[in-house]
Formats: sequence, C-alpha cells, structure tokens
Amino acid sequence: MTEAKTPGQGPLTGVRVVELAGIGPGPFAAMLLADLGADVVRVDRPGGPGLGIDPARDLTNRNKRSVIVDLKAPDGPARVLDLAERADVLIEGYRPGVAERLGVGPGDCHARNPHLVYGRMTGWGQQGPLADRAGHDIAYIALTGTLGMIGAPDTPPAAPANLLGDYAGGSLYLVVGVLAALHHARATGTGQVVDAAIVDGTAHLSTMIHGMLAAGAWQDRRGANLLDGGCPYYGTYETADGGHMAVGALEPRFYTEFLRLLGLDDQAGAHTDVTRWPELRARVTARFRTRTRDEWTDRFDGSDACVAPVLSLREAPHHPHLAARGTFTDHGGITQPAPAPRFSATPAGIRTGPALPGAGTDDVARDWDLPGPAETAPAPTSKPSHPQRKASS
Repeated sequence: MTEAKTPGQGPLTGVRVVELAGIGPGPFAAMLLADLGADVVRVDRPGGPGLGIDPARDLTNRNKRSVIVDLKAPDGPARVLDLAERADVLIEGYRPGVAERLGVGPGDCHARNPHLVYGRMTGWGQQGPLADRAGHDIAYIALTGTLGMIGAPDTPPAAPANLLGDYAGGSLYLVVGVLAALHHARATGTGQVVDAAIVDGTAHLSTMIHGMLAAGAWQDRRGANLLDGGCPYYGTYETADGGHMAVGALEPRFYTEFLRLLGLDDQAGAHTDVTRWPELRARVTARFRTRTRDEWTDRFDGSDACVAPVLSLREAPHHPHLAARGTFTDHGGITQPAPAPRFSATPAGIRTGPALPGAGTDDVARDWDLPGPAETAPAPTSKPSHPQRKASS
C-alpha cells in the first residue's frame, strides 16, 4: 500500500502527529515537531482555544493543519481514533484519566495502532498526590526548587515568564521523549506512552546545580552563587538611560578584559576573593551608570569581555548578529523566531502560518485517507492503514 502524502520539509518529513488541542506546552511541542517537518494535525474543539488568542496570531500553531472534533459527540472519539490509526505520534495535555474517559486514551489508540507513540503532557505527571490537581507553570517550578533560585536575595523569587517550566521543562522533554519512543517504535514495531511532567523535566534541568550543591560549591539560597547573580561579574547592571547590560565574565582572561574596558583594572584581585565582591559590585554598578546602554554596547563591541546589552522582544530581531543568522523571520506579516535547531541536509522552515480551526479538514481527509462519515467505525483493527518504517541498522 502506498502511504498517503504528508506535506512538509525538514528531518521529520513523513512523520504524522495528532495533537489534541490544549494550551501551553503541548501546542509548543507540536509546533517544534511541525517546524522540523512533521505533518501535525491539530484536533481543535468547538468553541475555540481556552486562552482566547486570535487564532491567526497564535504562532504555536504554525506549520500545522486543523480539524474540529467534538469529543463529547457520539462520533467524536471514533474520528480521533481514525487519525490515531494513521499517525506515528499523538500528543495530549489533559488531566490524568480525561483522555480515557473520552475514549481516546492510550488503550483505545493502541488497539487501533500498536505502533503509536502516545505523548502525555502534564504539570504534575500521571501519578502522585498532586496528579489530579490544577496548576500552572509557576506552581510546578516552585516545588522543584528552581523558582527559588531566581532573583535577588532580598526580594521574592522572580517569575521567568513560563519559559522554564512549560517550555524548557515541559515541551522540550516531551519532544525528546516522543522522538526517542518513535525511534524505538520504528526499530521494534512497538509503541508506548511517554509521560512528560513539567515537575520532572524542570527538576532534571537543575542536575548540574544539585551536583554543585553536593560538592559544597553551591549555597542553597538565592543570589549567593556563581551563576545566580551572587557573583558581581555574572549578572545585570543598570545604565545611565535606564537600560541594562548583562555580564558573564567568568574566566580569568574574560574578567581581565571586562575590567580593562570598564576602567577598573585595580579590581583584578577581586576575581577569586569573595570578601571583595561587595566592593567590586558597588564599583561596577557605579561605573555602568555613567554611560547609556548603547554607549556601553559600543565600548564592549568586538571584545571577549562577555558583555551584552539586554534587549527587548521588539529589539532582538534587529540585532546585527541575530539578523545575519536569520534567528528571527517574518511570515504572514508577523515577526517570529525561526525554526531551531538547524540541519545541513534537511533544513526546516515556516511553511504556513497559524492553522485556523477547522481549515484543514478537507485536506487532511484527503492526505490521510480518512473514511467518510458512513465509513467511520470505532472497532479495533489489527494494524494501522499505513506501513510502519523501521530504522536502518
């Protein structure tokens, strides 16, 4: 049987993904797979997304196609199972047990497609005392110890948007797990469930810090360590115009260059003398306040002092380095981050703008060879309708 075409470009071209619509880390994970070439079909619910963002500007839905399915309608679960039967991966972000109650849980999907990788994205995970509780990024990272590391020692911990929990500890770990399970499925013919919990991923991100803590090289308090702003040559400083500069002059030769350009050569001995750090911080703070951000940017330009201006979201795309690399791109009139990482043989790209709910219904039905309403049948079948590809040895 010839496999139905799956539009795309990039290293994941030909991989089919079903995304059960949600908010936050699930859509971002599916976007990353779509950016890398996977054919992602987002199953939207009637009534639109939970956050109420204009679908035409929801960039996490770029490179996808959308169909609308009411999972509470009599034929809703069967329609999703028809997709799952033809897919390599399914992603859902419901609370534990919800997918099972809707009839689209791992058991239902694997009965139709035993090769399927079933990715589950939650904050607390599928098991544990808090598994059934509501939550958001900030609560998940709070319990892992990572939120408590961020910010000044005399202020409450600073919320790092939802980048640390939802996307770093959540989406990226889900994608790593899905791709590992997909490799296993192609090698063995056996699918499995990937339980990606934000608490697990965010805790895992702090592995190096736990090693430093065990070695006595990290204090278990905020703003007292080499990489958390406690060190005066690793942090941020205000400039004369209210801007900020970021300093990361950790190694001795970078520190020496930093002092030279700042005009504080007399502070060379403070690099390893923590008793002098308060004085060094005061001197660096006062010095940065003598010039504007742009003036300091020019001063450090071309050096290895490891100093950079702190840019806003709107400024970042115009930085010469990021512009030269094409780190940001314009598509459909919206400036946005370009797909990452980059591949020498199978480059990824932005093929389409955000998928509008239901707009891909006819194309998906054709490309995935879905049954019509009269053909839809939820009864299990012994094998999926497209051949599984095995990894080469």
